[in-house]
Amino acid sequence: MALERSAMIAAGLKLLDEVGLEGLTLRRLASELGVQAPAIYWHFKSKQDLLDHMASSVLMAGVREISFNPRMRWDRWAVEYGKGLRRILLLHRDGARMISGTRLADNSLYEPMEDSLRILSDAGFSSYLSIVFLSTLYSYAVGFVIEEQAVCPRPNKFVDFYDPEKRARRMDGKRFPQAQKAGKYLFTKFDRRFEDGLKLIVAGIAARKQAKAVAVKTSSK
Repeated sequence: MALERSAMIAAGLKLLDEVGLEGLTLRRLASELGVQAPAIYWHFKSKQDLLDHMASSVLMAGVREISFNPRMRWDRWAVEYGKGLRRILLLHRDGARMISGTRLADNSLYEPMEDSLRILSDAGFSSYLSIVFLSTLYSYAVGFVIEEQAVCPRPNKFVDFYDPEKRARRMDGKRFPQAQKAGKYLFTKFDRRFEDGLKLIVAGIAARKQAKAVAVKTSSK
């Protein structure tokens, strides 16, 4: 019986959770499914092609959880959008690395992008600033989670090397006192640190938006 592409994508995500991004190969996926490699290559011409479809599948399933309520203030929406992106990236082992740089394999994903840009446009952002803002939120979430998953590949499974106390003992506290203390912030409390960083980005864009509005108002006098 021929395998459906959706079943292969689901199996690929399961294998990703088990072996990570480096361990995921088309041949290994074929072995897991009990088929010959050509059966996989019939649907996916390369590992990157498989990753494109896996990433699009994860994004489509997760993006529905992000609020697009048009009555929500743009700054509150931006925070919820960023938190929603992080949740999506954390769904799978190496999720941020898998999704980063992939090509959309489902044009339906342009719909939530359109919704997001419309929210910003309705709030008074120019098309260019809307894109800059949206891509900055995305890049922040991806970069943060790549680092987060390096420390904690799966929920509650921390890499021993990043243990703050062990890291502190490896360092010269007299020479690097601030860097030594930084460990307790860099490698713990990811939820709080992510949201605080997100709020900094939103505050920055709000200040930029306000300054531009004042400049326009002043020049029109």
